[in-house]
Amino acid sequence: MTTFSIFLILIVIVSFLLVVVIMVQNPKGGGLSSSFGGGGTQQLGGVKKTTDFLDKSTWTLATLLLVLILLSNIDLMGENTVQDSKVDTQDVQVDTPVTPGTDDNDQE
Repeated sequence: MTTFSIFLILIVIVSFLLVVVIMVQNPKGGGLSSSFGGGGTQQLGGVKKTTDFLDKSTWTLATLLLVLILLSNIDLMGENTVQDSKVDTQDVQVDTPVTPGTDDNDQE
């Protein structure tokens, strides 16, 4: 198992946990309809009275997800730069095409 596969599995697990933590939080109430139809004292988005644990776990999981994605990208880029070319350039012979009428012996 490569390190990229491990990062990919961790990214899926953290993403699932982040979705679960966000879905557990109580909504602020009313949805989008109350935000546009009045309620000037309410903020757009957010939750109402979230416990500290859910708030901190949301930020922690989001930060962890970002770090895992960046590390997997660095790991993926590092694997591509190490590979050598498999083409053997020493045995390649290039034929140059000859166009008619450009021969040096045809001078008049």
